[in-house]
Amino acid sequence: MKTILKNVIENNRDITKFGQVATYIPELAKGNRDALGACIFDTSCNSILEGDYETKFTIQSVSKVVTLICALIDNGKEAVFSKVGNEPSADPFNSLLKLEIQENHKPLNPFINAGAIVCTSLVSGDNGIEKFSRIHNMIKKLSNNDDIDVNYSVYNSEKLTGNTNRAIAYYLKGANIIEKDVEDILDTYFKSCSIEVLVEDIAKVASVIANNGVAPWSNERLIPEEVNRIVKAIMTTCGLYDTSGTFSVNVGVPAKSGVGGCIMAVVPNRMGIAVVGPALDKHGNSIGGVKVMEGLSRELNLSIF
Repeated sequence: MKTILKNVIENNRDITKFGQVATYIPELAKGNRDALGACIFDTSCNSILEGDYETKFTIQSVSKVVTLICALIDNGKEAVFSKVGNEPSADPFNSLLKLEIQENHKPLNPFINAGAIVCTSLVSGDNGIEKFSRIHNMIKKLSNNDDIDVNYSVYNSEKLTGNTNRAIAYYLKGANIIEKDVEDILDTYFKSCSIEVLVEDIAKVASVIANNGVAPWSNERLIPEEVNRIVKAIMTTCGLYDTSGTFSVNVGVPAKSGVGGCIMAVVPNRMGIAVVGPALDKHGNSIGGVKVMEGLSRELNLSIF
């Protein structure tokens, strides 16, 4: 498997030159466009690292998986899905288009920005500090790494330039979808997206989801079984935004992308995979990461379909 991972990464390095790092968050523009690395962490705790696996990155929208987990644990699925839908979107991740025409103004799913902001509002805590602590602690548990922290340069950059997300959040407040303080919720959202990690951290998070919510290294249940099932389903249908269908056809596993260049993938009952490649395609997904996942799916027969 180590040889397969190495070969898949090396065979797809050249494609990174066709992507671009995210620039709408100025700090992300500093990312290394040529970097491409990955980690496979299986349910027996074997860790395989290849390529530029020491590349640090902020998790960005991969955090939405953890936020959804917290929201579901804290509120139950009926309460969460009364505020946000669970249907795929054909629009970009930061689109406001459907909010006005969607029934009850609910965001289509928890992984577009509007849906993630709603889920952030549902995480337990009386203020932004408590809500972020809940999400932060969950990420540390799922990755088995207490040292994970926020990249404050990226956080400040997101906060200064996040006007579209502000517009989304205030619209949701006006539609009575969000009940708590908007700026508190946005602060938690920006900070969660700015958590800095390595691919091994995210592969471990994915391994817990692959292992039905149980940490492979301790056999402790970290995610309730029903919550874990829901999260895998929404990752499959919505995890790569408006290219989720194509990814399901070509790769065939639950996954979540982020504009920091990460793709987190879950192979049920087998392994978690994380790829980092800051060069993005036009949809905001890692252009090299998608190709690495396609190669791994072919070589290792990963598709759940």
